[in-house]
Amino acid sequence: MLIKALAPMEGVTDSVFRQVLCDIGKPDLFFTEFLNVEGFCSKGRKNVEHRIKFTKKEHPIVIQLWGNNPAMYVETIKEIKKLKPDGININIGCSVHDVISGGRGSALINNKPLVKEIIDAVKNSLEGTGIPVYVKTRLGFDKVDIEGWIGFLLEQDLDMIIIHGRLSKETYAVPANWNLIGKCADLRDKVSPSTKILGNGDLKDIYQGEEYCKKYNLDGFMIGRGILNNPWLFSGRENIPREERIQALLKHLMLFQEFWGESKPFDCQKKYVKAYLNNFDDAGILRKKLLESRSLDEMIGVLKDIS
Repeated sequence: MLIKALAPMEGVTDSVFRQVLCDIGKPDLFFTEFLNVEGFCSKGRKNVEHRIKFTKKEHPIVIQLWGNNPAMYVETIKEIKKLKPDGININIGCSVHDVISGGRGSALINNKPLVKEIIDAVKNSLEGTGIPVYVKTRLGFDKVDIEGWIGFLLEQDLDMIIIHGRLSKETYAVPANWNLIGKCADLRDKVSPSTKILGNGDLKDIYQGEEYCKKYNLDGFMIGRGILNNPWLFSGRENIPREERIQALLKHLMLFQEFWGESKPFDCQKKYVKAYLNNFDDAGILRKKLLESRSLDEMIGVLKDIS
């Protein structure tokens, strides 16, 4: 069976959004937002630990870690394995400047010895738990390196490798190269047949994902930005009726109020307005009212008045 996963997106795929997706279109696999192991092991832990908050209904869910200090991966896993996640993912794919400038994220592609230390530290920390270890990465740092980089990862006996079909230096203006992701799967068949390979990049819907998996011999796919065009994406549904869209956003905002309280500013929820409210006649007018709201209660009130 193909694995359909939702990509982690900082400030977007938090527990509230994932809980709503559980009811309108749940993927086979969730990933938490990015948890920095150095931050988790510091005095500022309270500022980052919200990223790994999840509920029972969100299983199966994988905790996403990033950083370049093996000892802090060990320390972090001592705590988070108590949460009983369905996997631990090491992020070696993030290309944000502040991340790679410190030798983290996709910058680790250029440091195989350290990557091996990190993977070994994570695997040893999880020994006996049955929790699988994944890596999310790219085709290379500044050049495609399937034999050298992906081949190296395949030798680490990982349960899964998620491959974003771009280089670290490439922006979204460069199309994801699924043909090269397919070549990674071909190499997997020779080096480590038990390692699952998921492809990621530019997928519009699950049907395109299924088509690519068949074409390129993949075990599944991951979709990120597409979920903000259609939160119902993993259900396979499109053309969602106006009232259902309004009710879904209302549920989202009320759940945010209940789940996060005052710990997150209400303005951060405005990013979801266009995701839920589109493709009906007065969507633009309604979005304008919501985006001009000065409180979460006002946003909820607007939706209740028209539902």
